[in-house]
Amino acid sequence: MLTVGDRFPEYRLTAVVSTAPGREFAEISSESYGGKWRVLFFWPMDFTFVCPTEIAEFGQRTADFAARGTQVLGVSCDTHWVHLAWRNQHPALRDLACPMLADTKRELAGALGILHKGTGVPLRATYIVDPEGIIRHVSVNDLDVGRNVEETFRLLAAFQTGELTPCNWKPGQATLSAA
Repeated sequence: MLTVGDRFPEYRLTAVVSTAPGREFAEISSESYGGKWRVLFFWPMDFTFVCPTEIAEFGQRTADFAARGTQVLGVSCDTHWVHLAWRNQHPALRDLACPMLADTKRELAGALGILHKGTGVPLRATYIVDPEGIIRHVSVNDLDVGRNVEETFRLLAAFQTGELTPCNWKPGQATLSAA
């Protein structure tokens, strides 16, 4: 599994970016958000139970991440057509503010090493990637447990300080000095 300090793999995937007819899809690549931090979160499958709670929460927090110069991207191995159908069907996903990338061939999830050994679907992995494409944080949950979007935001803010941050540090609080 790729981890902290590794370069995030290159990718070029079709994403659902809207439910408006004729504007549903866009190609998104590892170069699409040059100079920005990125948070990429993976979920196992569309039309499941835990996944929409996480996706909706990331969607609701997209503006907060954007205010920190960060693009949020969601990824699963379902096709872009399945993503669109799910967005159209699920009220919490209909107006989602972050792209849903379709890693249909499992190339990105495979390169990251996050495919579940039994089912072949992505584990609930979250990556914080800096503007140079280096993984600064990774967390991986088993299939049944959702992640904490607030903690992802806190970690991003901590990395962006470039300082030492103590346990339970929150954005706006003092950092530590190494003196």
